[in-house]
Amino acid sequence: MKTVGTYEAKTHLPKLPERVMKGERITITKHGIPVAVLQSPDDGIGENTKSIINELHEFRSKHRLKGLSLRELMEDGRR
Repeated sequence: MKTVGTYEAKTHLPKLPERVMKGERITITKHGIPVAVLQSPDDGIGENTKSIINELHEFRSKHRLKGLSLRELMEDGRR
């Protein structure tokens, strides 16, 4: 991943999307602290989402409420 300061990002903004289209992932920093990331919109985001959903389904299949309703749990948590 490449790192670019905010001043450089502002100065070379028209070139940054071209670099991203070539596969780069660019982090924009301000005083050395990351503030934004430029990346392709389909840069593995869908696969990550799918794996998280699969993990949630797996978790739910192993953990049951044992007769309690979600509403009861919510009301109990409010007390």
